[in-house]
Amino acid sequence: MIRTAEQYIESLRTLKTRVYMFGEKIDNWVDHPIIRPSINCVAATYELANDPMYEDLMTATSSLTGKKINRFTHLHQSTDDLIKKVKMQRLLGQKTASCFQRCVGMDAFNAVFSTTYEIDEACGTHYHENFRKFLTFIQDEDLVVDGAMTDPKGDRSKAPHAQADPDMFVHVVEQREDGIVVCGAKCHQTGSINSHWHIFMPTISMGEADKDWAVSFACPTDTEGLYMIYGRQSCDTRKLENAPIDLGNEKYGGQEALVVLDHVFIPNEYIFMNGEYQFAGMMVERFAGYHRQSYGGCKVGVGDVVIGATALAAEYNGADKASAVKDKLIEMTHLNETLYCCGIACSSQGAPTKAGNYQIDLLLANVCKQNVTRFPYEIVRLAEDIAGGLMVTMPAQKDFESDTVVGRNGETIGEICNKFFKTKENVPTEYRQRILRFLENMCLGAAAVGYRTESMHGAGSPQAQRIMIARQGNLEHKKELAKAIAGIPE
Repeated sequence: MIRTAEQYIESLRTLKTRVYMFGEKIDNWVDHPIIRPSINCVAATYELANDPMYEDLMTATSSLTGKKINRFTHLHQSTDDLIKKVKMQRLLGQKTASCFQRCVGMDAFNAVFSTTYEIDEACGTHYHENFRKFLTFIQDEDLVVDGAMTDPKGDRSKAPHAQADPDMFVHVVEQREDGIVVCGAKCHQTGSINSHWHIFMPTISMGEADKDWAVSFACPTDTEGLYMIYGRQSCDTRKLENAPIDLGNEKYGGQEALVVLDHVFIPNEYIFMNGEYQFAGMMVERFAGYHRQSYGGCKVGVGDVVIGATALAAEYNGADKASAVKDKLIEMTHLNETLYCCGIACSSQGAPTKAGNYQIDLLLANVCKQNVTRFPYEIVRLAEDIAGGLMVTMPAQKDFESDTVVGRNGETIGEICNKFFKTKENVPTEYRQRILRFLENMCLGAAAVGYRTESMHGAGSPQAQRIMIARQGNLEHKKELAKAIAGIPE
């Protein structure tokens, strides 16, 4: 089954998801003006999957059932699948200029699938079969699943078991014959509110003393004891003003939330790790690798739109022929395509796991994300440079539309704004408004959460990638190469 965008949106209305914002419970969160753009973004993953033009990228054949499925629920079966994933993410970034929120679930599917196989192999457990049944259900129903990894962490200098408050990491508080009871929270959860289910995973490697925190499981988003507190974004209340031009991107947006687990019961069939602390690090590294690969697609697609908007701003300003502007656009393109090269490279060098699904090259995936922590910042800097200061000093849409008289000859505020912010003769002032507001949104506003700032912290901080690069870099092998050529004996 591949749902339509409309079916996806209607399916959310059947959930009893508990959402809080600005200190209050939001009952009709599906139609809330601050939340709805992020729902539209997820809906685009369904819309494009039903478009014959994008069928090859957006759909796949399930390795579990042989049925046609949405690629966001797929287990990668080849390097071609890994490459198509990146191309799909770039396409959606181009179509939405935002975060479409299903990548974390897709990356969790592939990480948990291979890790549970190896846990069962070593420990004689049945987690892998649990997960296969769960994912078959998700594929058949074409559901959105949030991949939840990031714990609050509390005092970063202390392991989970040593925290003053044990809830700083998700943990098991009761072992029952029919399942477990868990408490804790996950932070910065992209698309959590818009998801049908959640997969929870450990966030760090763990020792034996952390057994109760070494847990992975799935549960419905509206399960009893689970609730979410919506994360604020810059300029988010503009969505309440009925001024779409000031939004920059009226239709699409991203979202993050704090997901709280208050004594949530998890049946045995949905448990994928329960105390096997030796495998916590494996699950973390595999998920992080897949998710760092993702940034070589989604951020590149959004970058394409930022570059296009910057070129339009230059054109509307009458500065598009200047050699300095042309050179800056070339640099933006160079940086963006370099990110894409990394995403394609780590995909093309992938290899099968013991479970049979394909994993990216971990070293190159971490190099990919390390570049993402830097290049979008330079792309945004150059965009702001070319766009000019009006991007952040322009009056509101209501000023441009105002009929309040202020001029000596009866001119209105709207007429004054349209007069003084006019540029080239064949360019309506509204076009300039729209493109500058869009760039403001991408560089500084709500969309910056999903482009600029998320480029830094999403899928782990820059230092997390550097740690993995150090592990994967094989420095001893490089030393041996140098010794051989320099004539230094072993």
